Amino acid sequence: MSSTAPTKATTPRELTIRGIILGGVITLVFTAANVYLGLKVGLTFATSIPAAVISMAILRRVRDTSVQENNIVQTIASAAGTLAAIIFVLPGLIIIGWWQNFPYWTTLAICIIGGALGVMYTVPLRRALVTTSDLPYPEGVAAAEVLEVGSKSGAQSDKGSLHTIIMGGVVSAAFGILTKLKVLSDGLSTAVRVGSGAIGGSVSLSLSLVGIGHLVGLSVGIAMFVGLAIGWGVLVPVMSWGQATAGGTVSDLVDATFTQDVRFVGAGTMAIAAIWALVKIVGPIVRGIKDAAVSARARRAGHSVTLQEQDLPISIVGGWILVSLIPIAALLWYFLDETHLQDDKAGTIIVTVVFTVVIGAIVAAICGYMAGLIGSSNSPISGVGILVTLLLSLVMVILHGAGGDPQRITELVAYTLFATAIIFAIATISNDNLQDLKTGQLVGATPWKQQVSLVIGVVFGALVIAPVLDLLNAAFGFLGAPGAGPDALPAPQAGLISALAEGVFGGQLDWGKVGLGVVIGAAVIVLDEWLARIGHHRRLPPLAVGMGIYLPMSLTVMIAVGAVLGHLYDGWAARQTDPDRAKRLGVLMATGLIVGDSLWGVLYAAIVVASGSGEPMAIVGAGFAPWANGLGVVVFVAVLVWMYGAIRRRAREGAASR
Repeated sequence: MSSTAPTKATTPRELTIRGIILGGVITLVFTAANVYLGLKVGLTFATSIPAAVISMAILRRVRDTSVQENNIVQTIASAAGTLAAIIFVLPGLIIIGWWQNFPYWTTLAICIIGGALGVMYTVPLRRALVTTSDLPYPEGVAAAEVLEVGSKSGAQSDKGSLHTIIMGGVVSAAFGILTKLKVLSDGLSTAVRVGSGAIGGSVSLSLSLVGIGHLVGLSVGIAMFVGLAIGWGVLVPVMSWGQATAGGTVSDLVDATFTQDVRFVGAGTMAIAAIWALVKIVGPIVRGIKDAAVSARARRAGHSVTLQEQDLPISIVGGWILVSLIPIAALLWYFLDETHLQDDKAGTIIVTVVFTVVIGAIVAAICGYMAGLIGSSNSPISGVGILVTLLLSLVMVILHGAGGDPQRITELVAYTLFATAIIFAIATISNDNLQDLKTGQLVGATPWKQQVSLVIGVVFGALVIAPVLDLLNAAFGFLGAPGAGPDALPAPQAGLISALAEGVFGGQLDWGKVGLGVVIGAAVIVLDEWLARIGHHRRLPPLAVGMGIYLPMSLTVMIAVGAVLGHLYDGWAARQTDPDRAKRLGVLMATGLIVGDSLWGVLYAAIVVASGSGEPMAIVGAGFAPWANGLGVVVFVAVLVWMYGAIRRRAREGAASR
């Protein structure tokens, strides 16, 4: 694929009215589905690739469409998979009993203001983290592959490439359907006592995770596995030592230990690793800002600027950030009016606004880096929410103190969650924006048009978040909220983050766990820098180690497996007659696995919402579970063996025919 800018005479359609409308419609639907699934299972699905596929299927029927126009559609719609992650914070206000519903205009303002700031903060980061970076951006590359292959037709069509994506997509979707029918298991888990402690293991039978692993590469896969070994092999058994199951099962004890203890260690590791990563990219970021200013001056002077340099002018970016301070301050003032925290109200708002601007910029860089490392859908964005909540809670403790009567603690927690939600909106969009810009770089898109498109996507997504949240709150409620019934949605991240804030203000948080994570992260940083100093060909990215500790084992294991399979395949491809094409076919297969699972995820979300059932497609009862487990493993392994064998045959056949 080429990132060369098109000449003026052949400039294709890009930012069009029909593309904006199509992207907006897809965003509305995908956002609603993501809100439900995020509250139900604590995960959201990436929407960029499904949106690209849908866009190509529709726009190929009209004249003068282009790969760049399809890229704009997926850029707008990608906001649905990221902005919906605001549900990891906002329901906390319901859980602590502060809100009874989600005020529409307030929720809309949080999402739009924070999301647009997320776009602006990533403009100067593009050069540092995309243009001159070797970060893999697995989902950005996958989306570009889909767009490039889908845009070719006639004699230019690489049918082998297109068939490879289709093959991966069909197989991945078919496997997903069988798991929802419950005839195949979508994962395995177990837990056993080890002395006075407990240890557990789980694996997700997800072909899309294998695809992600194939794309991120072996270094990231190894680092995540190291984190997994630390978290599940050491921390879980040690931290569960001497703990009783309290009427529950050993699995319940393991899950509670991981959620309430180990995840905070992982958050500490990610914190120090993220700070270190930020320190290392400060230089490129500063150069990126300078280059953006030079480019803007050149354009104003009428000079020709290459496509790759055409970001939003840095003056607009800076002006937008400054103007955004006014509505942020207004939102905070309005919120404080409903509390008894009237002491030094102006000072509290000024400190919070400064905190939002500074931490928002840092969070944007960290989230962009994580998306480049592992992809936006697998990036542990909730970990960022935890860190921001911790920091802002400490700031509020300095200003207002901790402890006091329960009403005062609730007010402090509510204000902290509200302010965190604005920063979290920045985080979610910056986590996605650089991924989109990587896709745009690979397909020859104009950066400023993508940046405008993502702001448009933020607005579309923000329109439906509050109504969907209100609907789900009225129908089910959230676990832990006052009056929540037996069918309450778990909302795991929102519950954890609100409990974290309550622990800080109530003086009950164990800072030792976060500190332990910082120590582990510092040790990994030293090891990684030593590997770099001796010139070792393998590195141990500290942030990936932190993510390995923080993320559930079920996700991490399969990403690591995919990384190993991808490494073995690339080694085979390097020995072929046409190594570049052979390697590309591997990337396309991994892309297909992600595409199929993503499209099926969208469809299944619609089925779940329409039926109101958690398992609407199950055709067998719980008694079939042991058979489903065995069949799931056998079929999963057989599919991987068959697929890697198929693309190897295709690579050899293609080379022989040339």
